[in-house]
Amino acid sequence: IPRYASRVGIVTAPTGAAIRDIQNISHRRNPYVQLLLYPALVQGEGAAASIVQGIYAMEQKNVDVIIVGRGGGSMEWAFNEEIVARAIFECSVPVISAVGHETDYTIADYVADLRAPTPSAAAELAVFDYEQVRERLDMSTQRMFRQMKQRLEFARSRIREYQLQLKAL
Repeated sequence: IPRYASRVGIVTAPTGAAIRDIQNISHRRNPYVQLLLYPALVQGEGAAASIVQGIYAMEQKNVDVIIVGRGGGSMEWAFNEEIVARAIFECSVPVISAVGHETDYTIADYVADLRAPTPSAAAELAVFDYEQVRERLDMSTQRMFRQMKQRLEFARSRIREYQLQLKAL
């Protein structure tokens, strides 16, 4: 899973708690991340084919990572279908499986690059915390300036030493 994903593909139902949770957590962690939704059927007849189409579509959209999932509830067979497992396994983009709640496991979970216990956890895993990165960059910048100042002071003291040695000659 890329550490600094900027484009996250999501294959899930366009309504419901899963997409809202992913959107809320993603935007809280990083308001600059781009979320692309493929509105898939995630249960019932045609769900497996819809999920597969979504995976293929997101793979073509040049996303950094794909979240595939749905909210919890009854065990859903679409994520246990072979065509879904193959699409996830063969996908060139890293896939996070986010099906259901902590206790639910599907075949999709086993072939994905990473299993998240919930769609909310998938968003936490896929989207880096912008403020945390900004703080690290600020600290690195301050450390770099301190080190540059120390090196400059050292170089100046060496120059003064050489000037004194030249005057003594």
